Amino acid sequence: MADDAPSEFTISGSLALVSDYRFRGVSQSDKDPAVQGTLQITHKSGLYIGTFASNLAGWGTFGGPNLESDLFGGFKFNASEKVSIDVGLTWYMYAGGADKTDFAEPYVKVTGAIGPASLTAGVAYAPKQEALGRVYRTGAEYVAGTPFRPGAKDDNLYVWGDVAVPVKSTPFTLKGHIGYSDGNRGLGPNGTSVAPTGKYADWMLGVDTTWKNLTLGVAYIDTNISRADRLPLLPNFGTVKSGASISDPTFVVSLTAAF
Repeated sequence: MADDAPSEFTISGSLALVSDYRFRGVSQSDKDPAVQGTLQITHKSGLYIGTFASNLAGWGTFGGPNLESDLFGGFKFNASEKVSIDVGLTWYMYAGGADKTDFAEPYVKVTGAIGPASLTAGVAYAPKQEALGRVYRTGAEYVAGTPFRPGAKDDNLYVWGDVAVPVKSTPFTLKGHIGYSDGNRGLGPNGTSVAPTGKYADWMLGVDTTWKNLTLGVAYIDTNISRADRLPLLPNFGTVKSGASISDPTFVVSLTAAF
């Protein structure tokens, strides 16, 4: 009998439980837990397509039914023995939400290694779209229903760097992240913004440990968004229950099962 030919496609994915869904340092789940899933199909050429889903609350709803469902696709290739380049696009979708919530964001990521450390640098640029527009300058304008620029379109830039270093002879990996956002300094058509306060930085320090296909992670996440920065965006930029900051420092615990 002839040997089975290897498949040209690889299917991978994960299911995760996180204590708080933080997107670029800001809670999308009202500082409550979230269940998240990822599924990706990769061709041996480097082309890939996938989807990500998570429950949301508060700031993260974008006017929808507490659900984010993204599509992404791209091409990843090796530029050298130790450097890979990933070029793609993410389409952020908030199913069943108000109009003009979805937006597209192309990205480029470069990953390399220095000794045992894995380093990634990335840039994501979303061109002008209504979902990113500065329709309201303040939360008060949104509550009153008096838009500053109806139908406004804005763009958004995010640059970041990641590092992961395995701890020798242990199941632990140290990880770090720093990012910078530049976008709408007000509120979009649904009273939210991908880059609250316009320009801000976020960072993360954490550690992962893996057993078989399970990964347990703990991460400290923070931003430089000050109380003065967030005040004009209230009550939108706060938790539903108390109005507390959704960008303050926090520890996030995650449990991920990969397949």
